[in-house]
Amino acid sequence: MNAATNQRFESLDAIRGVAVMGILAMNIVAFALPFPAYSNPAAGGPPGGADLAAWFFNFLFVDSKMRGLFSMLFGASTLLVIERAEAAGRSPLRAHYARMLWLALFGLAHYYFIWFGDILFLYAVCGLLLFPFRRLSARALAWWAAGFFLVGAALFLALWASLLAAQAGALPVDAGAGASTALRQIETAMGANSPDYAKELARYLGSYGAIVTHRITETAGKPVEGLIVMLWETMGLMLAGMALLKSRMLTGQWPAARYLKWAIAGFLLAAPPLAGLAVYQAKAGFSGVAVFGSAAALSLPFDIMMTFGWAALILWLIRITVSDAVRARLAAAGRMAFTNYLTTSIVMTTIFYGYGLGLFGSVGRAPLYLFCFGMWAAMLLWSKPWLDRFHYGPLEWLWRSLSRASPQPMRRRPPAQ
Repeated sequence: MNAATNQRFESLDAIRGVAVMGILAMNIVAFALPFPAYSNPAAGGPPGGADLAAWFFNFLFVDSKMRGLFSMLFGASTLLVIERAEAAGRSPLRAHYARMLWLALFGLAHYYFIWFGDILFLYAVCGLLLFPFRRLSARALAWWAAGFFLVGAALFLALWASLLAAQAGALPVDAGAGASTALRQIETAMGANSPDYAKELARYLGSYGAIVTHRITETAGKPVEGLIVMLWETMGLMLAGMALLKSRMLTGQWPAARYLKWAIAGFLLAAPPLAGLAVYQAKAGFSGVAVFGSAAALSLPFDIMMTFGWAALILWLIRITVSDAVRARLAAAGRMAFTNYLTTSIVMTTIFYGYGLGLFGSVGRAPLYLFCFGMWAAMLLWSKPWLDRFHYGPLEWLWRSLSRASPQPMRRRPPAQ
């Protein structure tokens, strides 16, 4: 497929709209509760039934899958931008690297001054590595993606195995010290009744200045640490997105029956093992090792399968059941994904952090999804009217203008009378 065209693929924009909404469903716990609770429902103490059910649903269908979907779409969109720059006679190399460098700066600003859960810096650095892959076939891209997935899975599995060995006291003295330290860190950060829970509760109910100071001093290196941990999986997902774009899957050009087959296969292959991993964590008392092994190592192949299933299901629904009006709303939210993503961080931190409404730690896991519904409604309500008047979302316009080193036309001309 040659994507070098001025045509917009509404299905691609619409699935991106679903993905940016899904990212909030994944992140809402990290916005509203201490981070140990993100993966572990028992981090702050024994969970209630509703919160446990919400965690189970999130682990099964949302966590990692929505980030995976967003990452695949980033890879696909990056390829489109490169090819469109080339078709327009602009330097594709300059266009691509300027966009990624500015995105990295946006990501760092997001991390240090708004919210610690930034993914933009990770995406920008991975994006810098995508350019040499742009001319590969869909098949070659799929093989490269599989290679990145395998390396990432092997690294996580090796770490989990060393944690299990350290937990069992089965490592030699000279090899056990580092693993024992990692075990303590994992139990502190991800275990039941995490000692970090109360510390984070106090921190994020504090002042804005104290939160920012903590990030630029004690956790200044977290964006780079996150990059080291997540690079392999993220690169695999982005390359998979490029492959799916070239195969016309993400542009909505497959037969509806093929999307449905992919969706059914993705969910049927992934859901039972993921449910088994959820049960394993509960039976292990939500220990840090069990949570880490399940969420980071063992779930990876099934998360990827379900991510493909979600992509196919959304595209099938867009083709078969979604009205033109709903599709247009989703596509507008997707075209403004950058603005909607950062706006969500500002809104949610203002609601939950101490310098805003101060609700951090006081809302249970299950009721948090009410905040998701409200933000989703806002995205769907405001994105299309904005784009009816302007060519880009506010931050999309700023990103494009900075990347091209000149202000881009913003306001749409009214139709001739």
